[in-house]
Amino acid sequence: MMRTSSVRLGRLLRAGPAALLLAGLALAGHTLLAPARADDAKVRISRQPGFVYLPAVLAEQHKLIEKHARAAGLGDVTVEWVNLTSGAAGNDALLSGNIDIVDSGSTNMLLLNDRTRGDVKGLCGVGSTPMLLLTRNPDVRDLKDFSSKDKIALPSVKVSSQAVLLQIAAKKAFGPENATKLDPLTVQLGHPDAVAALASPHNEVNSHFSLPPFQQRELQDPAIHAVLNSYELVGEPVSNAIFYARTGWYTRNPKLAAAIVAAIDEANAEIARDPLQAARDYVAATNEKTPPETLVQIMKEPGTNFSTTPFGIMLQARHFHAMKTIKAEPKDWKDTFFPIVHNLPGR
Repeated sequence: MMRTSSVRLGRLLRAGPAALLLAGLALAGHTLLAPARADDAKVRISRQPGFVYLPAVLAEQHKLIEKHARAAGLGDVTVEWVNLTSGAAGNDALLSGNIDIVDSGSTNMLLLNDRTRGDVKGLCGVGSTPMLLLTRNPDVRDLKDFSSKDKIALPSVKVSSQAVLLQIAAKKAFGPENATKLDPLTVQLGHPDAVAALASPHNEVNSHFSLPPFQQRELQDPAIHAVLNSYELVGEPVSNAIFYARTGWYTRNPKLAAAIVAAIDEANAEIARDPLQAARDYVAATNEKTPPETLVQIMKEPGTNFSTTPFGIMLQARHFHAMKTIKAEPKDWKDTFFPIVHNLPGR
């Protein structure tokens, strides 16, 4: 092959500049006609346990991202799903380059958006579900009943959706200057571990700011009751599951980003069209012990919303800024999301 190429080059050189020019144009034309790939051939997405991640579970099981990537002309894209137990772990993996997209609560995105000066932004909403603060302490009926004897499990202290909503609730209960009054009682535990702790009468963790379906499972124990409902607290849905990524990835992957949003839209359409089948698929994929019929009831609860539209972003951003957790307060939710969802009615 080397000898043949050398012979051809020698003939072109002897033929003169015009032949070289024509050969160069032919080569350029061939290059332009060849399929070009502007996006990555692989994307790595983290996900946490919880029913709020239902659209992502369906996207994985039904290979919806791969489907929309092919429709966008990207060919076969490999999607790697990584299970993590907290948003903090997802943030570490994103900043270290070990994953490309985090699926976690919007508070974790807001934190990174501020600390990276806008390098990290939301890609789209995934889901919103009401979260319940549960306890097995019979003496605790509202926030004012908690004492140093109690320990409240959260997926991440201070920065998770549950931690922020607990501070918002504390402001209402104790006054604006006491937003962190209950923070010393909080401990970081992933939801599955928190369920196990709450079920043990001898564990020091006797309370859990939970998430479906864990809170439904916990409430089956007559010794456990709810103290607070997040939707009743703020009166609006809060996106406790969104996709977010770094600007470099988004800029490099315009078609793949659009395919991912389209995949979540399709998953949400599946949920709306046949909730029971979606619940069955979730149970089969996660080995969840909650019956599919119970999961369908969760879908009907006020504050449950599976949508690529992000909710409660400014509510949480304003709180973070007031607490000096973030330095810059966004003027609009769109300041913290990529343009791909700016046409949606987020808030």
